[in-house]
Amino acid sequence: MRVLIFLAVLIQSFLIAETNIGADIVSRYVWRGVDYGNAVAIQPNIEVAIGTITVGAWGSWAISPGPTDASGNESDLYVSTKIGPIGLTINDYYFPAYTGSDELFNVDKHIIEVSSGVDVQSLNIQLSSNIKGDALHSTYLEVSYKALSICIGNGVYTYSKSEKFVPVSIGFTAQRDKYFASYIINPNIETSFIVFGINL
Repeated sequence: MRVLIFLAVLIQSFLIAETNIGADIVSRYVWRGVDYGNAVAIQPNIEVAIGTITVGAWGSWAISPGPTDASGNESDLYVSTKIGPIGLTINDYYFPAYTGSDELFNVDKHIIEVSSGVDVQSLNIQLSSNIKGDALHSTYLEVSYKALSICIGNGVYTYSKSEKFVPVSIGFTAQRDKYFASYIINPNIETSFIVFGINL
């Protein structure tokens, strides 16, 4: 029921406000230190702003290997706002497999996250925590300064699903015009990624 209400609000928002769309193409979908899909991905987004509230949808779709591997599929909804210098977001993470029984309207198939962030000049601090759909209630903290980011997490963000916080992503990102690239190290699983992307 809550998902249906959220969808109704989303549709109504699109009808009464200006809609913005965009998409990225990335060499890999690496999120919070983990590679999802092991493939080139297209990441579309659509959102509307109504006053201080933004409602949107974001997805990631692996181009290859396609339907045989659904690990890179993601279709999310979100609502965000800003109160003074603090940004607040509620994310609804959903991972469709397109097998004929994805159960979109089953809330238990979704992960709900509450996230808050603050910008202090070139410094950004963001704290995110799963409040539903994740029995570990995993939490993720990211601190970014200009192009550098250092992130810690627990629960699903760690290899051992630990309650303890460990470093899961240390990265550097550069951007030129519509192109961007990131070098990311995940100390927890002792690996690294180089990601290249294009903003469309």
